[in-house]
Amino acid sequence: MLKNETQLPTYEDMIKAGMHLGRKKSIFNPKMKSNVYLMRDGIHIIDLIKTKQGMTSVVDFLRKSLEDKKLVLFVGISKQSSDLVKDLAESLGMPYAINRWLGGTLTNFKTVISRLHYLESLETDFASGAFEKYTKKERLMKEKEMAKLKEKFDGLRKLNRVPDILFVSSVKENELPIREAKKMKVKIVGLINTESDPSRIDFPIPANDNARKSLELIIKAIKDSLL
Repeated sequence: MLKNETQLPTYEDMIKAGMHLGRKKSIFNPKMKSNVYLMRDGIHIIDLIKTKQGMTSVVDFLRKSLEDKKLVLFVGISKQSSDLVKDLAESLGMPYAINRWLGGTLTNFKTVISRLHYLESLETDFASGAFEKYTKKERLMKEKEMAKLKEKFDGLRKLNRVPDILFVSSVKENELPIREAKKMKVKIVGLINTESDPSRIDFPIPANDNARKSLELIIKAIKDSLL
């Protein structure tokens, strides 16, 4: 069990953050029924006891995994979660993908590694002054290429192998990475709202995965508990 449950938010804080607010009845996934407390005004209300249980399980699993030197890839490609996911990953010394997912990151891993190596070689050449041998136009092209590669791959620098675990800030918004993780038999943990299928991930946290305050509270709690 979680060694220090005081790191988890109180139910009062969870309600204030809107963590209990699920999706409309019209887009409900029946497999989330056990995580729903009731329906109010056409909105499914998530059972916060299940949310807290999910957070406890995720923290326990991640703590044990980090102790065992497992590699976790953190993914937050929504505007409301990208900076939070990046901060969590960096605090744990883990790779991350934010803003967008590069198709094949897991299923075509060798290509990702080759692009990372190419980026690093460009950066080494730039730092050593090797770019000076090019014309001004060629230098500008190289610098633009380096900037684009950095934007795409910067968070993946610590991804030196296929990860053991994929953390997603939202199941709905991370369909492609989840599909790749399932294919590569990578364990999946993360937040899931009432419109998604909880059987697709190994350690779900049923919660509002769209509201900024909800995401902040959950990700901060995970970070504080692990650190």
